[in-house]
Amino acid sequence: MVTYYDDGTIRIRSMIPEDAKILYDTYFSYGWHPSLATYEKYYKEQEDGKRFVFIAEYDGRVSGQCTLVLNPIEGPWGNQGYPEIEDLTVFFDVHNKGIGNRLLDAVEKEASKVSNKVYLAVGVHSGYGPAQRMYVKRGYNFDGSGVWYKGKQLEQYAPCVNDDDLLLYMAKDV
Repeated sequence: MVTYYDDGTIRIRSMIPEDAKILYDTYFSYGWHPSLATYEKYYKEQEDGKRFVFIAEYDGRVSGQCTLVLNPIEGPWGNQGYPEIEDLTVFFDVHNKGIGNRLLDAVEKEASKVSNKVYLAVGVHSGYGPAQRMYVKRGYNFDGSGVWYKGKQLEQYAPCVNDDDLLLYMAKDV
């Protein structure tokens, strides 16, 4: 296990197998529709060197996570050698404690070791409002590729649904 950050209250570390169930159970309790297999896959990809998985702990309890995909294939920056930040989530009961920013600090530091740029996709609906504001404050800029839906760039006037698959891409120099 690697520790990326630790100030005694917030700790950012690599994923261990037991984290998959904690993430799944917490997201399920929110009424979301997670898949345990997703988080088990994250761990396997971490161990295979394809993805970094950053687990946030707050006062010793798992409180969020974020991943960094080293060779993404989707989106406007896919297959171009730039890593992609995916799946940043901080548990509801510990919002506004700086955990998201500490996660991104650790992710960006690792991204800077393999590239001069990192990108991410952020949802468009209001549930993503706090993330949208945080990314802009941290220097992320929209890449100008427009709206994406279910992994594809939408053409003008194309139909879509304002769900978690409706995204805008942002990038930042690191």
